[in-house]
Amino acid sequence: MAGWLRSLLGALLLLEVAAALSFLHHRYEEMVQALFHVQSQCPYVTRIYSIGRSVEGRHLYVLEFSDYPGIHEPLEPEFKYVGNMHGNEVLGRELLLQLSEFLCEEYRRGNERITRLIHDTRIHIMPSMNPDGYEVAAKQGPDSNGYLTGRNNANGVDLNRNFPDLNTFMYYSGEISGPNHHIPLPNNWKSQVEPETLAVIQWISSYNFVLSANLHGGAVVANYPYDKSQDQRFRSHRRTVNTPTPDDKLFQKLAKTYSYAHGWMHRGWNCGDYFADGITNGASWYSLSKGMQDFNYLYTNCFEITLELSCNKFPPEEDLERQWMANREALVAFIEEVHQGIKGMVSDENNNGIAGAVISVQGISHDITSGDMGDYFRLLLPGTYTVTASAEGYQPQTVTTTVGPAAPSLV
Repeated sequence: MAGWLRSLLGALLLLEVAAALSFLHHRYEEMVQALFHVQSQCPYVTRIYSIGRSVEGRHLYVLEFSDYPGIHEPLEPEFKYVGNMHGNEVLGRELLLQLSEFLCEEYRRGNERITRLIHDTRIHIMPSMNPDGYEVAAKQGPDSNGYLTGRNNANGVDLNRNFPDLNTFMYYSGEISGPNHHIPLPNNWKSQVEPETLAVIQWISSYNFVLSANLHGGAVVANYPYDKSQDQRFRSHRRTVNTPTPDDKLFQKLAKTYSYAHGWMHRGWNCGDYFADGITNGASWYSLSKGMQDFNYLYTNCFEITLELSCNKFPPEEDLERQWMANREALVAFIEEVHQGIKGMVSDENNNGIAGAVISVQGISHDITSGDMGDYFRLLLPGTYTVTASAEGYQPQTVTTTVGPAAPSLV
């Protein structure tokens, strides 16, 4: 009995050591190895693909979780996490690697919650959008890393100030009853963006993403759109004017889902700042132009928030496990938020799906469109809504539906 107990204790000790060793900072090659290791452990529910390359030629890898990897299933929503957009903000990168390993391990163990999530959701995880900047920051390491060292890409450009500015067009068009969704890009937009930004724009144009978060550092708060203030008279990026989207209450709920599932974000007092409930409207904090979360909302069907996850942009390795435990439930709970509101198929009299049909919700001046197969997903808070589907060449159809607090209503 004593020998059996010693063996058990030894095995547990090995497990603890193995777990502790996994909480490391991963350079590019190590990150790639970690992703392919997860894929090899869960080959039937994962796929690795690259959306393009960085300035210095590093792949922008994405790890996908799905019961049918590589295939969009009708009525199954697409979700994404993007980390390390600023190269020196590294916690998100490590958390997404940990999340990938966690999803794989829990799926293999038969965890019902994780199994259901992977079977009902197509999850895309990009640990690093700026691998070049990360390498610059990692050379200095956490002890001597400058506040801006490695933040930008290899061309010295801040990727979160590099997307086409659709906010200005939207604010102007709103005054003349212009489009409130899928705002067209300027003709010369490709010449104005970096390779990493171009790759992401092409990526989000190719997948009908419904919900997303991009992971940053330097504060602890869940930040939701709009990031850019409508008041154009003030050019200072520190001008603070609350600038809500038509989906403001929904965005607040999404942000609170993460904040209250996080170990301490919801307390509000972090890093010398105070944010009630641990959330903030982006422009209310400080206004920034050409950011990724506003671009997602204005150009695609995707609702994205920005997660600021640590006071220290490059936390030491001994803090990574504590940070993972603080974020683990929040990362999973936020993915589950993709399953709320309404979803359905837009089809013609012969049951053929209609792509690009516009889904309008009365009282909310922001529309979404159906995907290539005719399926659509509209995130909504619980309540009763009047919803209209319209497409060129067809008579519009309007229905009234009630959204509950659990699974999405099928309309």
